[in-house]
Amino acid sequence: MPARKKAKPKRKKAPARRPAARKKAAKKPAKRAPARRAVPKARRPAARPAARKPVAVSPATLPPPGQRIGVVTHYYSHLSVAVVKLESARLRVGDTIHIRGHTTDFEQRVDSIQVNHASVQEAGPGDDFGLKVREHAREHDVVYKVT
Repeated sequence: MPARKKAKPKRKKAPARRPAARKKAAKKPAKRAPARRAVPKARRPAARPAARKPVAVSPATLPPPGQRIGVVTHYYSHLSVAVVKLESARLRVGDTIHIRGHTTDFEQRVDSIQVNHASVQEAGPGDDFGLKVREHAREHDVVYKVT
């Protein structure tokens, strides 16, 4: 039988040392600006009138494009489907709607309406339905029926 080797004693770890503190560089005094001479009023350049900035027209300030019929309650971006809650009127396949919100403003024809994953030809007041949209819609966007 071969001779066994003796087990080596475990080395103790040295305590963790803190990194050495860096010396702070001495601050240099700030340079003073040279004194300016006063320019007489007669030689001063004339003040330019302030340039007028173009006023951005937000969709909220424009008149509504038709009759308000509902509001977008949810938007599924991976499907481009908006869930709309109808408040008034009936909406049929083939009608033209306009969706307007803070950053949304587009018009499209209704190609299909789905209620509980089933295609239907029309939806009435109080219905929640899915609607395939061509642009991004957001929650609280208003849906108008274009007449």
